[in-house]
Amino acid sequence: MQAIKEKFNDMSAMRKAKAEAKEEEKAQKEVAKTRVEIAHEVRLAREAEAAMDLHVNKAAEKIAQHEPKHEPGASDPYAAANLTNIDNSSTGDSYGVDHANHPGQVNAAGTGPTGYMADNRSGGPPTNNVL
Repeated sequence: MQAIKEKFNDMSAMRKAKAEAKEEEKAQKEVAKTRVEIAHEVRLAREAEAAMDLHVNKAAEKIAQHEPKHEPGASDPYAAANLTNIDNSSTGDSYGVDHANHPGQVNAAGTGPTGYMADNRSGGPPTNNVL
């Protein structure tokens, strides 16, 4: 009878040891799986970063290619440098001419910008906004 009890105790101890080893192996597998997932996400992030860098570099190259085309110069009649030299005094238009009621400046009365010209015309070209 004693031998049978010892055998059951040994079997029970062996079962506990196997269960503990199995749980430990399972935990190690979970850690390894998590590490693989993290490595995968890191790889995807690096690929996305490299693609974004490539995209930014291509955009910078396109900007560099188009900048010389759009620099203000004598060949571009619509450049900002050329618009300031337009003389509209013969037509009565005051676009591009600074005066007391120009928006952003103080008028002669010192009341600040009014947004309208001296003859109550708006300061810019028509916008064709239909209300």
